[in-house]
Amino acid sequence: MAHLLRGLAADGSVRVVAADTTDLVAEALARHEASRTAGAALGRTLTAALLLGHVLLKRHQDRVTLKLDGGGPLGGVIADAGLDGSVRGYVREPQVELPPRCDGKLDVGGGLGRDGDIEVIRSQAPYGDPYASSVRLTSGEVAEDVAGFLLASEQVASAVLLGVAYEPGRDARVHAAGGVVLQALPGAEDGALALLEANVRAFGQLTDRLGNGSLLQAMEELTWGLELSLLTQDALPLTFRCRCSETKAVEALAYFSEAERERMIAEEGGAEVVCHWCGEARWVGPERIRSLRRPEVRCPACDALWYREGVTTMVRDGERCACGRPVELPA
Repeated sequence: MAHLLRGLAADGSVRVVAADTTDLVAEALARHEASRTAGAALGRTLTAALLLGHVLLKRHQDRVTLKLDGGGPLGGVIADAGLDGSVRGYVREPQVELPPRCDGKLDVGGGLGRDGDIEVIRSQAPYGDPYASSVRLTSGEVAEDVAGFLLASEQVASAVLLGVAYEPGRDARVHAAGGVVLQALPGAEDGALALLEANVRAFGQLTDRLGNGSLLQAMEELTWGLELSLLTQDALPLTFRCRCSETKAVEALAYFSEAERERMIAEEGGAEVVCHWCGEARWVGPERIRSLRRPEVRCPACDALWYREGVTTMVRDGERCACGRPVELPA
C-alpha cells in the first residue's frame, strides 16, 4: 500500500519526508494509459506533490498543485495533492515515448523539456486566494527541479530523490515508485550536513531500495549516523483520488454553446465527458444536456462563455477574453 513517513534527524535539524507511491503511481499510469517516459514524468510529479504538501502546507484543508512545463513533447505535467494523502494528476501527452538516454535511463528531461518553469500553487481552503510561485526549470527531470524550487523560492537547501521503475518486459508495469525530501533546518551543523550529503551520494537508486526493502530502511540509510526519529506513529496512507463528479461533468458542457450541445445530441445521442485529471469517462444524456439552458453571455468574437445565470463569476467586467476582446457584462 502506498504510504508516507515523516521524521527528523541530527537532533531535529534535518527534516525527512518520504513516500512509497508504487501502488498509486501504477493506478495513475493505467488510468491515463501512459507510456514509460510519460509515466515516469507523471509518477515523479505525483510523488513530488505529495512530499511538497508535507513541506509547504499547514492546514488539513489546504492543497498544493505542482506544474512543470519545459516545452517538451510531453506538453507538461501537473499534480494536485493534500495533507490527507490524496493526489491526482495528468500529463498532457501521455502516449508520447522517447528513446532512452545514452545511460539507458528514461529521458524524462527530454520529454518535459528544459525551457520553462516549475510552478507551485498553494490553495488555502475555504478562504484566501491561491498563492503561486515559480522558478526556471533546472533539468526537466523533476527531482532536481523541485530541489531548485525549494532553494530559490523557500530558501531551504534540500535533497530530493524521486523515481519510477518498471518491470522488465513491454507491458510497462510499475515495479517501484517513491520519493524522499531531506531538508536542512535552522541550526543544522556543517558536520551533519556533510554526512547527509555523503549518504545521499552513496545511496544509489531509490527504486532499487523500495523494490528490495522498505521505505523506513531507505530513510535510515539516507540518515545513517544522524539518528533518525520518526514523527509518524502510523504511516499515512496515500491514494490516487480525483474530485470529479457527474455534476461537474454535466456543468463542463455548459461551456459549449446551445447549438453545439444540440449537435452532440443529434449526432451522438448525448456526450461523453472525460476527466483530464483521472481519465474517468461519464456519459451525459439528452435530458441532462438540455437542463443546462440558462440565460448566459458569450463573447461576440469567439463565443467563449463569459457569464451564466446562477453560476459563480467566470470572468469579470473589464477583463480580457482569451481572444483578446474586452469583457463587457450587462449591468
